[in-house]
Amino acid sequence: MGEVLTNSQIGGRRNIVYNGKMQVAQRGTSETGVGATSGYFTCDRWVYSVAGSHAGRFTMSQSTDTPNGFSNSLKLDCTTADTSIAAGELAIIRQHFEGQDLQQIKKGTSDAEQLTVSFYVKASSALTFGLELFDSDNDRQITKLFTTTTSWVRHEITFPADTTGAFNNDTERSLDLSFWIHAGSTYAGGTLNSTAFASTTTANRAAGIDSFFSSTDNEFFLTGVQMELGSVATPFEHRSFGEERNLCYRYYYRHASDGSNQNMLGVGFVDSSTAATVQIVPPVSMRVDPTAIETTGTASNYGVRHGGGVDVACNSTPTMSGDSTNNVFVVGLPVASGLTANAACLGRAISSGAHLSFTSEL
Repeated sequence: MGEVLTNSQIGGRRNIVYNGKMQVAQRGTSETGVGATSGYFTCDRWVYSVAGSHAGRFTMSQSTDTPNGFSNSLKLDCTTADTSIAAGELAIIRQHFEGQDLQQIKKGTSDAEQLTVSFYVKASSALTFGLELFDSDNDRQITKLFTTTTSWVRHEITFPADTTGAFNNDTERSLDLSFWIHAGSTYAGGTLNSTAFASTTTANRAAGIDSFFSSTDNEFFLTGVQMELGSVATPFEHRSFGEERNLCYRYYYRHASDGSNQNMLGVGFVDSSTAATVQIVPPVSMRVDPTAIETTGTASNYGVRHGGGVDVACNSTPTMSGDSTNNVFVVGLPVASGLTANAACLGRAISSGAHLSFTSEL
């Protein structure tokens, strides 16, 4: 049993992090020019957050450079340096968590649990960054520093229990797991709060970190991220790709063309000679009703197929109806003319690579 606990996979659901081994990348495997704006760019559930108008830029990609036992990592490659750091600048790679998924931590009670975060990281040189737990429900935080090397190293960081401030039991954002990679004096000008959770003092959140944007030689790789109860880092919990992808679908779902120009998007009904409506049912119910639909931005990539196999191209991009829910998406397909009202139809992607994507991120 001792050998099993030390060297082998331990059963049960332990890892609170989704897509910790960076396998799922619905939006794409590479994005250049990242830095100026916040957003999700490659690996699902990992958001880049920025403040201030810093000059630093990087390419974010899903990499195959990994430690043994993993197939993918998240890679940042600095392409534009920023060596003049203004006070209000920050750059963070983070994941947000729903309050209802954190109740086992028992935060805000006398039985509150410690949390241990483990992850594999390497960089192009020795750089010191910060790992923060930020309780957004109660504005409390704690940050621990770690230093990279040019080889893959597994870091294991334990955070103390917090008996103040319970997480809300809902579908909204309650906790952030944040990798601080760049910060100005507004966030780094104080004394690092690393001993215990405390009410947030902004200047103490990232004190002592280096800047990823210090040189265009800088690279940063991250994978195998695990957050679990207790003071011991157990072996990484490897979930199947299909299971991990379904967990990510709760927050973002890309209904994409399969590579042909005959991809069917959904079954629907022709409302008039210029409009059709189709329904798309995602593989899992999303966190809340989607807040946005993403398209290729080109109307002619989409069309309506109706009676006798006739295709009519859209004259503007598809839109999401207010009738959409977290488990059924109602999408309008507008055309200039040519449809027969009250007929059944299929919405389809006319061009290879066209997609409809639905967002329900925290």
